[in-house]
Amino acid sequence: MSSTSTMAPTAPGSLGSDVPDTELLAYLDAMLRWKDRRRTELASLDEAALAVDDADDRAAITPDVTLSMTLWQAVSDRLALIQATWDSGRVGEQERRRITTLVWGSLEQPGTRGGQSLAVSLPEACRLSDSLASSLRSRLRLDGADPDLAGRLRSLRQQVERIADQVALIPGSRSGSAATAHRALDERLSDVTERAARGADVGGLLGPLESQAATIERDLIVAASARAHAKADHAQASREVAELAARGEAVRALALRARASVSPAPRLGIPDVAALGPVPGDPAGLTAYRERLERVERALTIAQGEYAAALTRLEDLTERAARVRRSLTEGGAGDPEPAILALADQTDGLLAARPTDLTRLEALVQAQESFATAMGGRS
Repeated sequence: MSSTSTMAPTAPGSLGSDVPDTELLAYLDAMLRWKDRRRTELASLDEAALAVDDADDRAAITPDVTLSMTLWQAVSDRLALIQATWDSGRVGEQERRRITTLVWGSLEQPGTRGGQSLAVSLPEACRLSDSLASSLRSRLRLDGADPDLAGRLRSLRQQVERIADQVALIPGSRSGSAATAHRALDERLSDVTERAARGADVGGLLGPLESQAATIERDLIVAASARAHAKADHAQASREVAELAARGEAVRALALRARASVSPAPRLGIPDVAALGPVPGDPAGLTAYRERLERVERALTIAQGEYAAALTRLEDLTERAARVRRSLTEGGAGDPEPAILALADQTDGLLAARPTDLTRLEALVQAQESFATAMGGRS
């Protein structure tokens, strides 16, 4: 792994804003690249964490590895909805606004620290993932034997400035400990930078400093998210309605794609948050309303999973059929048996039809694989 981790791109617009198609496409392309690179990076980090000999060190690292993977999955799921809404660029103003709502709306990803929901937006989740990856690389000593000292100091300075921005968001009565932690970190970084400028060897000081900075930034992001999640007021509920409306439209687009592509397709109902009516203004009514919003969110999550799984099954069977077809043409074992060629032709015809009969397709693919295995054993 290189000493420089991939960093998430800057998200365009704001919640529900209209952003030009070109900016949305550039952001989506960059995010998909970030997602793939971060997945590769997390696999390396997980492998390195499992190889740590000291049980206490491994136990200290594992929660951050787990949180990193949870965040990656939350980002991946949200990107799938954005792609469904983007629909290969067939978007108008309404779809563009839904996309920025999906970008800046809460991921509501469960399973994080203490069982609490981590109500972060897509950009916040990416920034937290970047911070965790940086911390893990440092703690697992994956930055290489000849690190870029100036680059690491510059990255640390940028991180300390981001921490200052996070501290400024904390209400004054509760900002004391965070402000103290920021001052101490800033002083340590200034001291290390001055030592480096005088030619001192500061390599041994940077790792712990990077780890501390990443931990502080992570905790501040989580704390900021918790404060946002704790606000059960009219504005917050209205925002959740807008997010669920955009997500609902995206899941409906995913469902239409699945129903047009495969048979049998899931037939789950997709709730319409608009059916709940306007957000009530009284506290008691708002509490009950937010409980109904949670049920809508759970139903959308289940529906998204089912329709995505159906499309994934089609992709898997298509790839398996392609592998068998390649083995027939590239195997170098003479002319294929007419029977298996006939199966391959039936499979190709079935794949060309929409919706594709998944039950029949799976049977044909399994038959081809069995036939190819048997023929290979006889050759």
